[in-house]
Amino acid sequence: MRSSNLWVGTFGLALAASIVACGGSNSSKSAEPSATPAAPAAPAGQKVDTATAGDVKGIVMLDGTAPKNEPIKMNADPVCVKANTTAQFQETYMVTDRHLANVFVYVKDGLGNYIYDTPTEPVKLNQLGCLYRPHVFGARVGQPVEIANSDSTLHNIHALPKGNEEFNTGQPIQGMKTTHTFTAKEVMVPFKCDVHGWMNAYVGVLDHPYFATTDKDGKLELKSLPPGTYTIEAWHEKLGAMTQSVTLGQKESKEVNFTFKAPAGAAATD
Repeated sequence: MRSSNLWVGTFGLALAASIVACGGSNSSKSAEPSATPAAPAAPAGQKVDTATAGDVKGIVMLDGTAPKNEPIKMNADPVCVKANTTAQFQETYMVTDRHLANVFVYVKDGLGNYIYDTPTEPVKLNQLGCLYRPHVFGARVGQPVEIANSDSTLHNIHALPKGNEEFNTGQPIQGMKTTHTFTAKEVMVPFKCDVHGWMNAYVGVLDHPYFATTDKDGKLELKSLPPGTYTIEAWHEKLGAMTQSVTLGQKESKEVNFTFKAPAGAAATD
């Protein structure tokens, strides 16, 4: 009987040792003193002096006739049909009296080593009426992007970046929200819904606050730019991108206008 007890005790000790070796117990880890995190390195550069900063304003126009926007067929999902009492079209060419909306305009070059506080307030992207709202928008690196499903049907958010991490998240319940943070600047990151193939959106991710999406009047405004010479880029999902250079003095306001050429042979937009 004594030898049996000795054998059981020896076996128990060996088993416990093997569990600890394989990481099966946290007791030894919790006993170790935690390492003191290193203090973050002081950021290089300087903050913008708002007392000397200026503004860039402008308008984006379309030269020629815009192509017709593709009609959206939602009949595969009764919830989407019910949410839209009128015919829906893609938002590719949003033109009012030649003024072009949904153009992403931003400072592409010239900011040097300025530093900026990262916003904690989330940028919001909604799925409403089986459409993304807004269609084109901007966000900062490190800023939360909150994506909500306001429809009583399944949506999924499938981001297809090239320089950031791809993600694909389902939202089957009305009212669900998902938060994502981009870690690198990228213009532009497309979104799509794999459930409803017509749903798409674009986000420009930047490490500075100087960007805007043109409204229905084609207007843009980049506020509180420090004095300097900048390359400003205007991006459209089908018409491509164009740039202009602008030099801004202290407290100066400059106008930068862009005109995209409509594709040849385009029919009038609805």
